[in-house]
Amino acid sequence: MRVLLSSRGSRGDVEPLAALAVELQRLGAETLVLAPPDQEFVDLLGKVGVPHLPVGGSVRALVKDLRTTGKAPRTSADLRVHVDELIEAYSGPLTEAARDADAIVATGLFPGVATAQAVSEKLGLRFVKVFLQPTTLPSPAHPPHPMPGWPLPEGVTDNRVLWDHNIEVMQDLFGPSINEYRESIGLAPVDNVRDYVNNGPWLATDPVLSPWETTDDDVVQTGAWILEDDRPLSADLEAFLAAGEAPVYAGFGSIPLMAPGEAARAAVEAARAHGRRIVLLRGWADLDVIDGGDDCFVVGEVNQQALFRRSAAVLHHGGAGTTTTAAMAGVPQVVVPQIVDQPYFAGRVAALGIGAAHEGPVPTTESLTAAFATALDSATARRATEVAASMRRDGAAYAAKLLVDEIG
Repeated sequence: MRVLLSSRGSRGDVEPLAALAVELQRLGAETLVLAPPDQEFVDLLGKVGVPHLPVGGSVRALVKDLRTTGKAPRTSADLRVHVDELIEAYSGPLTEAARDADAIVATGLFPGVATAQAVSEKLGLRFVKVFLQPTTLPSPAHPPHPMPGWPLPEGVTDNRVLWDHNIEVMQDLFGPSINEYRESIGLAPVDNVRDYVNNGPWLATDPVLSPWETTDDDVVQTGAWILEDDRPLSADLEAFLAAGEAPVYAGFGSIPLMAPGEAARAAVEAARAHGRRIVLLRGWADLDVIDGGDDCFVVGEVNQQALFRRSAAVLHHGGAGTTTTAAMAGVPQVVVPQIVDQPYFAGRVAALGIGAAHEGPVPTTESLTAAFATALDSATARRATEVAASMRRDGAAYAAKLLVDEIG
């Protein structure tokens, strides 16, 4: 059995596919992951023995350019340029790689998933669309995300109406490009590209952290796909951790920031206000120390699973992977959401009582000091431990068995 896994996305999109690939290999399947060529993905997949086919340009460079230079698409026409480029870059390598496959599993940006779906349809393969957050799935429990050139209608509060409107939005943004590609390979165009591509999806999130309310869609919630990390922490980091009480951690993962220096200063000063040391993740935000204080330590690539278990609190952007990793570690969280699904995860952290949801994307010393007061409270720590004990740990293994049992 051969499974092709595809993602045009950041670390949060690629790492879950690596976790699934590892479990598929344990069941005897052959796997190949199509993902951006960034070195961190090369290293990530290489260290777990998962073959990697680099496709397209650097996603880190693209995200930084869009986030920090004001070049983010603001209209439908702006976005279509990126959609056409993505389909052109992915369709050829994807088709060639899929010729020997039995199934395609895809996540990440919608046009990339739609391309994978079209290829699987053309070749007669099993196709699995994977959501890594519930907020991009139609549900009366939440509204859709606003899209470039398509803000949510003013005054409309019924989520069902908003999701019906979202069909038109997605068709306008992605339908022309996707249908052009479909027709180029002999497939019929579709007039509701959102629901056609998203038919029968899998939801790879934890049911405690991200519960799914049953809808008319045939959604399979597998649990989160977490790649186990057994790497040791560096000797320097171990020495820092051993030199005092547990520090707080701050990092924004794969999210570049407009003012990383100000964010780092706010985090450091807020930690100091509570008498805490701090570990800063450099990440795509390029966080760094603000002075020569020995109460600060900067890390690059690091085993977050190990580090979080030894932290007093974790400040982050609210990505699905980081939120889940922190929740499984039983560490209180401060979530400073930036985009898309991150406000949802901030809200879930607050609702579960395992941390604080920051108001808005721009942290200050004062706002983080207040948020850390919640996260560092003993009641929050106890609740974080309780929630961690209730979370599902076998999501990737469960999903792999589902696919293997179906395909044979």
